[in-house]
Amino acid sequence: MADIINPENEGDLQAQIEEVEALSSIYGDEWCVIDEASRIFCIKISNDLEEPKLTACLQIILPPDYPSASPPIYQIKEHVGESILYLWVEKIREFLVDISQRSDSVDQPEKVNMTAEEDVDDDEDVPDFRTLKLNTDNAHLFSDHADDEEIPPIKHGNTITDRRSTFQPHLSPVVTPRQVKMVLEKLYENKKIASATHNIYAYRIYCEDKHSFLQDCEDDGETAAGGRLLHLLQILDVRNVMVVVSRWYGGILLGPDRFKHINNCARNILVEEGYTASSDEASKQGAKTKKPKSKKTK
Repeated sequence: MADIINPENEGDLQAQIEEVEALSSIYGDEWCVIDEASRIFCIKISNDLEEPKLTACLQIILPPDYPSASPPIYQIKEHVGESILYLWVEKIREFLVDISQRSDSVDQPEKVNMTAEEDVDDDEDVPDFRTLKLNTDNAHLFSDHADDEEIPPIKHGNTITDRRSTFQPHLSPVVTPRQVKMVLEKLYENKKIASATHNIYAYRIYCEDKHSFLQDCEDDGETAAGGRLLHLLQILDVRNVMVVVSRWYGGILLGPDRFKHINNCARNILVEEGYTASSDEASKQGAKTKKPKSKKTK
C-alpha cells in the first residue's frame, strides 16, 4: 500500500520529486520507476556499458520524511562471482569523507513551491530585458567589477520540441556575478531568445578563498523550474558555469513534462561542453566536474 503523504511531509515530497527528475535526466533509461506511488525506484549500474561484465541493480525506497528526517532505504542485487563487501565499505567511506568536507561550505538554494502550469497566450508581447530578474540579495555583486570585463563565450545547444513547445539550452562559463548579468544581457540581444515565453537560468560559481559556492536561479515565470535546474547543477557538481533554458510556449500545457525537458536540455549541453561525465561515464563513476572546453560562441 502506498504511503500517505501528510501536510508535514509536503516539503519532503517536493524535494523527492526534484531529485528524481534530476537523476532521471542524468541516467536516462538506466533509471527505472518501480512504483511511483510507493516511491520505489531502481537504477542499473555496470562496469562497462559497451561490454558489461559486472552489473548491479540498486533498488531505492524513499520514505515520506526523506530527506529531512529519514535516509533512503536501498537494496543492492549483484551478479558477481567474487567477494565485494570490502569494496563497498571503502567506497562508502570515501563518500562520507567527501560529504563531510563539502556539506558545511555549500550554500543551499532557496526553496520553491511547485504550482500548476499557467496558460500563456501565443501572441504575448516580446519581453523587455528588464523583465528578466536578477535574483540576488546582493545587487552590488553584479556591478562592483571593472567595466572592461569581457563577456564570456556563450554556447547554444540543440532544441527539444514537444506538443509545439520548444526548449533550447544556452551555456556560458562564469566566475563572477557580474558575468552572469552580462550573459543575460547578451542573450536578450537575440530577438528570438528575447521572445521566449520563459528564460529559466541557474548558475554556480566556486569561491576558492571561501571554499564555498555562490549560486542562484530564476524561474522567469515558469514556477519551480529555476530551483529544479539549480538542483541538477548541484547533483552534477558543476562549477563556474551558467545554464539558461529558453522555452517558447506552443499553446498546449505540458504539465510535469516541461521540467523533464528543461533538465534534459541543461544536462545535454553540460555534457557536450565537458562540464560533466557522459551518461555512460556517469553510470560507472558518478558525474564529476571537468574543466570546460574552450569553444567559440556560435
